[in-house]
Amino acid sequence: MPAAPANEAIWSVSALNFEIRTLLEQGVGRVWLEGEISNFAAPASGHWYFTLKDERAQLRAAMFRNRNGRVGFRPQNGQQVLIRAQVTLYEARGEFQLVVEHMEEAGIGRLMRDYEALKKKLSAEGLFDENRKKPVPTAALRIGIVTSPSGAAIRDALSVIRRRSPMSRVILYPTPVQGEQAADEIARAIQVANRHRECDVLLLIRGGGSLEDLWCFNDEKLAWVIADSELPIVSGVGHEIDFTIADFAADLRAPTPSVAAETVTADQYELMSRIDRLQARLTQLQREQLKQQSQRIAQLAQRLRAQHPERQLLSMRRQLRFAISGLIQAMKGRLQQQQSRQTLLLQRLHHQHPGRQIQYYRQRMEQWIHRQDQQIHRQLEHKRQQLQLQARSLDDLSPLKTLGRGFAAIEKQGRLVHSAQDLETGDSVSLRFSDGQRRARVDD
Repeated sequence: MPAAPANEAIWSVSALNFEIRTLLEQGVGRVWLEGEISNFAAPASGHWYFTLKDERAQLRAAMFRNRNGRVGFRPQNGQQVLIRAQVTLYEARGEFQLVVEHMEEAGIGRLMRDYEALKKKLSAEGLFDENRKKPVPTAALRIGIVTSPSGAAIRDALSVIRRRSPMSRVILYPTPVQGEQAADEIARAIQVANRHRECDVLLLIRGGGSLEDLWCFNDEKLAWVIADSELPIVSGVGHEIDFTIADFAADLRAPTPSVAAETVTADQYELMSRIDRLQARLTQLQREQLKQQSQRIAQLAQRLRAQHPERQLLSMRRQLRFAISGLIQAMKGRLQQQQSRQTLLLQRLHHQHPGRQIQYYRQRMEQWIHRQDQQIHRQLEHKRQQLQLQARSLDDLSPLKTLGRGFAAIEKQGRLVHSAQDLETGDSVSLRFSDGQRRARVDD
C-alpha cells in the first residue's frame, strides 16, 4: 500500500463530514424548493421525515416538530409542496439532507410570492403609512357595508349591529367578494359610497376561505381605492390569521367581520350602564346642590330675621337713646368748656385793656427812641473817624503834596510824560508845579 505523503493532513471521517456540513450551510444556506413528497413518515417523536423529488432527482428531508406545528395541513405522499430549507449534512451517516423550516402547498406558494411582492411595492410607495390613516368612529349611527348580500359575513355583522347598536342605520353596497371581477366591483362600490356620502364609516367584510378565495382583496387597484377613500374604512376579511393587501390599505383592520362591526358600534348595554352611572352621578350632584341651596336659604332666613323691621326699629330706639344721652353729655361738656374759655377771655381782656396797652406801648416807644439815639450817635462817631482816616490817606497820596517837595509834573498834549523816550527835540511841554504851571521846549 502507498504511504500517505508526509506533507498532507490525514482527515478523520467525522472531521470531513463536519467540514462538508459547514461548507454546505455557509455556502448554500437556506433555499426555496418545490417538489413532490414521497416516503412521508411521522413517528411518535412528532418529527416529519420524507423525500422531496422531481422527475430526475430526490433529496432526503426532515421537518422537526417545533416547525411542522405551524403548517396548516398534513402532507401526503404525492403532494406538491413549496418549502424553505437549510441545506446541510447529517454527520452521523454522512447523508446529504434538507432541514425544512417552512412548508406550503405549491400553488399557494406562487400566490404568496405575488402577495409579498405587491405588499413590498405598495409599502415602498407609502400606501400603508400611518399618516394616511383616518380616524374611525367608535359609535357610528350610519354604517356602510361593502360585501356580498348572501354571505355569512353580512349576517354576522348585522347581528352584531342589532345587538350592540339597534339605533344605527345600515347601508349595504352589494358586491361579489370572490372571482376575477370581484376586485373591480368592490372598488366601484367604495367609490359609490364616497359619492353618496350616506354613511359615517365603511365596513369591507368577507367570511373565511382559502388564499385563492380571498385573492380579490390583494388587488393593487383596489388597494389604492381603499387608501384614497374619504370615508374611513374598516376591513374584516377572512379569519384572524388571514391578511390581505386590503387590510394594510384600510384605516383599521379587524380580525373578523363581527369584530369589524363591534369596532364601529357602541354597545347599547354599555351605553345604558354609562347612562345609569351618569344619572346616579347627576342625582348625587342634584342632592348636593339642593343641600347647599337649603343651607344657603337657612342662612338667608337667619339674616332676614336679624334684619326684620321690628328688630331694626328696636335697635334704632336703643341707638337713639344712646345718642340722646351722648348728646346731653356732650352739651354739658361743651358748656363747661365755654365757661372756662369765657373766664380765660375775661382775664386776657383785663390784661389787654386800652389804658394798659397805651402805657405799655409808650414805655416801649421811649425805650426804642433812646436806643435809636444811641445807635445814631455811635454811627456818626464811627463815620467821622473813618472820614478823618481817609482824608489823611488822601492827603498823603495827593500829587500836590509831592509837587510841594520840589517835584514837577511834565505833560505833553494834556498827558503825563512817564519816560524820556516819550519826548523828542522841539516838543512843547507843560510843567506843573505846586504853585502854578510853565511852558517849555525840549532841546538836545
